[in-house]
Amino acid sequence: MAKATLGSLLARVGLDWFILALLAMIGLAKFWPEPGIQEGPFSLSALANYGVTMIFFFYGLRLNFDQLKEGLRNYRLHLLIHSSTFIVFPAVVLAARSFFMTPDTELLWLGIFYVAALPSTVSSSIVMVSIAQGNIPAAIFNASISSLIGVFITPLWMSYLLTSTNGQYDLNSVIGKLTIQVIVPVILGLLLNRRLGWFAERHKSSLRYFDQLTILLIVYTAFCESFSLNLFASYSAADLLELAGMMLGLFLLIFGFIHLVSRLLNFNREDRITALFCGSKKSLVQGSVMANVLFPGNIAGVVLLPIMVYHALQLIVASIIAQGMAHRQEEKEKAIQA
Repeated sequence: MAKATLGSLLARVGLDWFILALLAMIGLAKFWPEPGIQEGPFSLSALANYGVTMIFFFYGLRLNFDQLKEGLRNYRLHLLIHSSTFIVFPAVVLAARSFFMTPDTELLWLGIFYVAALPSTVSSSIVMVSIAQGNIPAAIFNASISSLIGVFITPLWMSYLLTSTNGQYDLNSVIGKLTIQVIVPVILGLLLNRRLGWFAERHKSSLRYFDQLTILLIVYTAFCESFSLNLFASYSAADLLELAGMMLGLFLLIFGFIHLVSRLLNFNREDRITALFCGSKKSLVQGSVMANVLFPGNIAGVVLLPIMVYHALQLIVASIIAQGMAHRQEEKEKAIQA
């Protein structure tokens, strides 16, 4: 009973086994990095890449053309979500960068900007919209499209920062690799949706665990590289607490911006909820995948740290907000019925 109560409490605040497992992977990489830095067709890093291809194939398998067609209609909602995700987020971080970045924290700031340039997450955005009783079809559409747009927009943003920093960045090569690893499997899955979509839906829970295990493997190998080169030696506990504060502040700032704009645009409650949760979330899956392509393996662990912190905080805060919205709506409906 105590275990069940503890598990329920952790779930209510957005903490689950996956966040704890992410922390465990960092600890394992710290004390046992050797398996993660080996190379070869059957190395852990190679297995992670194979897993990524399968993640996006099954993701495409769960999509269907009817959902995508239905989602095209509400263009004002789409514009708000994607402009927040791909324009407002990076602009805010770029504006703050000159005030807070120091030579010692340059890699962390690269990771923070990387968070800002990433697409929205899929599964947790839809779950939060569902909990808060928002527009679920619009959430499915926008979260799905965001992932595909991100394959092109995220490298473009990173090319701006990396080129201005060191002058070396092959944008065409990056987009080509991401297209092969992300877009091609998604399109293949989408084409097979009518025949095999039932399989992805029936095994949705199992596939989610497969996604999470693949991400854990990516995180482990990335941090093995960084720890083996002692890249975290210059970061203190205070630096990590400051990073967490910045990530929380970034989430709340964007959340508040979307809330204000959606009210100015007179969105109904359902569309406002969808805008809030789809426009303020960032994808750890895409972040892990793209980091392997965008950054050298030796710095990938440091660059991934901000998105891991943001991922945990967005789940916790968004869960609290979504459940609060649902509770208020239920109370309102009860009052109307009374």
